[in-house]
Amino acid sequence: MAENDAKAGENIRLALLLGSTREGRFCDTVAGWAARQIGRHADFALDIVDPALLDLPPHLERNCRPALAALKRRLDEAEAFVIVTPEYNHGYPAVLKQLIDSAYGVWQAKPVGFVSYGGLAGGVRAVEQLRQVFAEVHAMTVRNSVAFIDAWEQFDRNGNLVSPARAEQSMTMMLAQLRWWACALKQARRVQSYAEIAT
Repeated sequence: MAENDAKAGENIRLALLLGSTREGRFCDTVAGWAARQIGRHADFALDIVDPALLDLPPHLERNCRPALAALKRRLDEAEAFVIVTPEYNHGYPAVLKQLIDSAYGVWQAKPVGFVSYGGLAGGVRAVEQLRQVFAEVHAMTVRNSVAFIDAWEQFDRNGNLVSPARAEQSMTMMLAQLRWWACALKQARRVQSYAEIAT
């Protein structure tokens, strides 16, 4: 059925989440590159989610303010996610944890891919921590990811990679895995609501 979905031309609704709100962030450059790569694949319908542009509450609230309710609807409509995250002090930014925790149920039985950046580790330590978090909210993280070591040296002033071949190949493989899981899990959710078995 997943193959039939793809042949029928159903686009996979993919949400690209920016993981930094820091002033002067490099996340715009990396996320811009990721968005262009996703745009090369006609089977994805892209929604870019930038927490810097959202009115997220400063702490977790029982009553959902309108901006957070709108964000939950966007994320609930998504069938797959790509997280663009820096690595700050061997970890991922607090705004990502707030976003994940604020919209708990929307991640269930959906695939997540990662594009990370940083210094010598390229953000992979942040990704490994995020894999644990997404497992707890019942999401499926794909194996392959994209990591930019010393990212500031890899992009030119226009936001293009100086040597794009390897990163583009990695992104293509990650998106292929994301697409496979998105189709498979979409069909599984049609058979049975995952909420029925989530605890």
